[in-house]
Amino acid sequence: MRLSFRIKHHFFSAFREIFVHHHGSLEFRAKIFALIIAANEKPKVENFILVKELASKIYEKDIDRANLLLLTTKELVDKVKKHNGLDLDLLINTIQKELKIVPRYAKKIDIETLKSFLDLSEDEDTLSYQKNILEFLQKLQDETLQDTNPTIKE
Repeated sequence: MRLSFRIKHHFFSAFREIFVHHHGSLEFRAKIFALIIAANEKPKVENFILVKELASKIYEKDIDRANLLLLTTKELVDKVKKHNGLDLDLLINTIQKELKIVPRYAKKIDIETLKSFLDLSEDEDTLSYQKNILEFLQKLQDETLQDTNPTIKE
């Protein structure tokens, strides 16, 4: 990444809410990616390469925003791994709270895309844990979308 972007990232990290357009949406996506990656005891660099590819597809016309999604995801995973005020349970609670406040974020949970992270897991326990997280996210997404559109009742 360019040096200018790194400097900008450090500045924006401190003042993200003020300077980044729709920062909440970007941070929500980063939390979803971080949740599935941090479930792995030893996440591989390939996880972040995949985030970069997915971010480039999501923000195809804004490479800086794609890079910011990658860096925000890395930041969250590092916080979880270093036990720096964040763990997986807190991350899950935060995601749930944000969906209650902004239900449209449920549309940003793309289970099929998230399944591609499963291919990077080598440990059976980790794989099982990640699958449970995906099931949880699918259920959370379904419930949130159901609550926001009551005409879809089964």
